[in-house]
Order: sequence, then C-alpha cells, then structure tokens
Amino acid sequence: MIDKTLIEHSQAACDALSADDDGLKRDVLTHAGNRWSLGIVHTLGVAGKLRHAEIGRRMSGVTQRMLTRTLRQLERDGLVIRHDYREMPPRVEYELSPLGYGLLTQMIPLWMWVIENADGFRAARERFGDAEADDE
Repeated sequence: MIDKTLIEHSQAACDALSADDDGLKRDVLTHAGNRWSLGIVHTLGVAGKLRHAEIGRRMSGVTQRMLTRTLRQLERDGLVIRHDYREMPPRVEYELSPLGYGLLTQMIPLWMWVIENADGFRAARERFGDAEADDE
C-alpha cells in the first residue's frame, strides 16, 4: 500500500516544480537526469578542482563542445565554480560549489536504488520483450 503522506509530498513537489518561475526549478532538475551534468558533478566531487582538459580525460565519450556547454550550464546554475587565474598561458579550473555537493549527495541514494534494483529492471525488460514478441 502506498503511504498517503508520500503521495502528498509528491504532489507538493510537483506543484512547486510547476509554479511560475520561468522554468528555473525544472531547468535545474534536468541536471539530475543529464548524463554529462552528473558525470561532471561526480568527477569534480571525487577529484576536487580540475582543468577543462582533465575533466574531459576522466569522462569517456564527452566531446569538448558538450563539456564546455555543460560546464557553463552548471556554472550558471551555481553547481560549479569556475576559477580563472588570469595567467599566461591561460589557466582555468573548475570545482563543485556547496550546491553542487548538495546535488551529488542527493543523487547517491537514487544511484544506490538503481544498482540494488538492476535485476528487477532486467527481468521487466525481458518480460516486456517477450510480450512484444507475442504481439507480433
């Protein structure tokens, strides 16, 4: 049975995300479902301050363009801090902000839930595939 309080909290969160605020809350929430955003948050959380190229080396498959774009979005939303040392040659480093650490901390329970339920997801996909084959 589903806890009524849980449903009320879920509805309150939905209502809060739908409130008119130029989409800010939904925009920030997209970081939680974005492969590159979460990869950067995780990488900076584990490694601390890193330069752009080092982040890219640690994240398999990310293009320089996507890395730059994602870092800018994370910086815009206050999740990443950009340090420009104004040196020659140029030196810029990135690190997680307190908000970024907060996102990382909140994502860990979700990641653990996914890991713990992977067998259930696989079984559901197999059943779904079998059902689709039966429909054909």
